[in-house]
Amino acid sequence: MTHEETEAAAKILDTMLGHLELPASIEIEETGDGACLQIRSTESPSIIGRDGDRLDDFQYLVNRILRRKFPKAERIKVDCEHFRSIREDRMAGEIREIAARVKATGKPHQLRPLNAYYRRLVHNLLVDEPEITTHSPEGGDRLKRITISAKSGNPAS
Repeated sequence: MTHEETEAAAKILDTMLGHLELPASIEIEETGDGACLQIRSTESPSIIGRDGDRLDDFQYLVNRILRRKFPKAERIKVDCEHFRSIREDRMAGEIREIAARVKATGKPHQLRPLNAYYRRLVHNLLVDEPEITTHSPEGGDRLKRITISAKSGNPAS
């Protein structure tokens, strides 16, 4: 992502927060997954929402608006007080435990409904697991359930 794109994304987010009268400062961080807009605010719970739902909405809107001006811009991540980073680390541990259970029992496991960002995280986390496969249903639903299964030929299946 170019400097111009990340600055534009930060301005979009700052404008949204300003219209909502949520005082905040925004820092641009480079992560392994690309650029992240890290929000710091005394109103963090209001920005994060229940289970990060508002944070997901901010991220979705920032990316949609950014792509109007920069159609080829990479997705930018929006986080607040490292909420998303902490949640992703916890989720990665849970997904690894589920994958180990699926390998051991051969029984598929269906995850709770996830948005596209978290589905991509699950698929990428398990892509190099030779005995595991992941599947998301087709369709335009915003939230979908991933099924984690043992690959055919696995002795446990």
